[in-house]
Amino acid sequence: MDSVRVFVGYDSREAVAYHAFCQSVIERASIPVSFHPIASTMLGGFDGQQDGTNAFIFSRYLVPYMCNFNGWAIFADGDMVVDADIAELWERRAELVYDTAVAVVKHDYRTKNRFKYIGTKLESPNVDYPRKNWSSVMLWNCGHFANRILTPDYVASAGGAALHRFQWLKDEQIGELAADWNHLVGEDPPGPAKLYHYTLGVSGIKHYADDHGSWKWHKALVNSLECAGQDRVKMVERAEART
Repeated sequence: MDSVRVFVGYDSREAVAYHAFCQSVIERASIPVSFHPIASTMLGGFDGQQDGTNAFIFSRYLVPYMCNFNGWAIFADGDMVVDADIAELWERRAELVYDTAVAVVKHDYRTKNRFKYIGTKLESPNVDYPRKNWSSVMLWNCGHFANRILTPDYVASAGGAALHRFQWLKDEQIGELAADWNHLVGEDPPGPAKLYHYTLGVSGIKHYADDHGSWKWHKALVNSLECAGQDRVKMVERAEART
């Protein structure tokens, strides 16, 4: 049985986020999953470490290239937890139209928060731009002809605006995922979701420790540290009681 290829943004400055995300996927997955961290060190420093932004801001667009322009794959930022079976997202492929090159949650919003990562070295302005956060969860059709332009040379030279707005594609080639597969914590109204995206900062950061859905992140982290004992279990129970 082929596994679901999940590429996950990894930033050494918040490494814990990657592990919490993977744990949340593993706990609920009904089909085999293979994880592929996207770290700049693995790509010859392709993105580098830039203040105020993550270390995979452009390399996420190399997923089709890394898959040899073949098959399908999922990309997700590391600052998330999945609260559903990843197979549900994977099965969405069959519902997309033939010419879909990538499918995303098509957010249309202006941020309520001027800054993100408050209280950390990553603190930076939270800038609005068209199609903001569309690229944070992507169901890639790696074999689509239009995606063959996404080589390292192209991605390195295209610029952030063109990439984040998917300007190498026609609008009709961008499929749509249900909104609950990229729920923006702190931006969207509180509510249940299949994927919680802590886009302003993960719950391990003090400023965001008690945000909506924070206990789900804490629980994923605790479960990934199962051998750590009961002290962290009690921490999750306290966090859950506050929400």
